[in-house]
Amino acid sequence: MLAQAQGAQEVFQLGYFDRAEDRIILVPLKEVIFPPASPQTFQLTDLEGQVHRIPFHRVREVYKDSQRIWHRGEASAYS
Repeated sequence: MLAQAQGAQEVFQLGYFDRAEDRIILVPLKEVIFPPASPQTFQLTDLEGQVHRIPFHRVREVYKDSQRIWHRGEASAYS
């Protein structure tokens, strides 16, 4: 209750499976864009300014304040 009164905000992260790097990459939810023209994907911009569209089926984990609150399981060969 005190944290709410002081205006503390929860921090969420998505963990998606990157096939090129063969690992799960965590990104802050506040950096994710949900393009209306492509509802099956989310969009990220990397440090070089490149835009990447990632399909939602690649999302493997969700974190809230650094605690994993959801996970899909192991990536398959088709992910």
